[in-house]
Amino acid sequence: MNDPIQFNRRQALQLLAVTGAAGAAILSTPTLAAKCETDGTPLQFTPKTAPNPNPVENDLAKYPKCPYCGMDRKQFNPSRHLVQYQDDLVDGTCSLHCAALSLALNLDRGPKAIYAADFGAKADLKPLVNVDQATYLIGSKVPGVMTGQSKVAFALKADAESAKAEQGGELGDFDAALKAAYLSMASDTAMIRKKRAAMKQKAAGHAAGHTQ
Repeated sequence: MNDPIQFNRRQALQLLAVTGAAGAAILSTPTLAAKCETDGTPLQFTPKTAPNPNPVENDLAKYPKCPYCGMDRKQFNPSRHLVQYQDDLVDGTCSLHCAALSLALNLDRGPKAIYAADFGAKADLKPLVNVDQATYLIGSKVPGVMTGQSKVAFALKADAESAKAEQGGELGDFDAALKAAYLSMASDTAMIRKKRAAMKQKAAGHAAGHTQ
């Protein structure tokens, strides 16, 4: 990636300091994570899978679950993203929302390449496209994943334009989509927490009904 793109992405990452989303965006889990020797350093956020110089090949088998929210990447494959860092460590995420978390938490690990699912592809399992060649449709009526404002990528600009004509929204490049992801991080995190709390309450009520 060239320097201007890196610079623009670093500017977008700095928006976290403005929104205060860096701490709030880490979703709570039902059990405490095991303490590791890198806690308290940037290394605690290091992607946990082994380095891979070709992560795009069979990415759903290599990275089946999003490391930030635990969602199934195959189920949400039309919105999935994959970040390959310069040391070939990889974060395979369910969405741009979670890819934005990865980029923010790995500020000292520069991205070698970033990929997104081609929402315009006809196949059920959408192929990945390098985001530098993608066009994003931002804020359309397409349902968002981990966000109230959808941001989906297209390999072909013509497909993005056709989707815009049907679904509304605005076209932009990856940096525009990433900026939008950070700007909506606070509201998206609140939305996710509310939904998960409701799901837990529903599950607890269902379990209580079976024990009576």
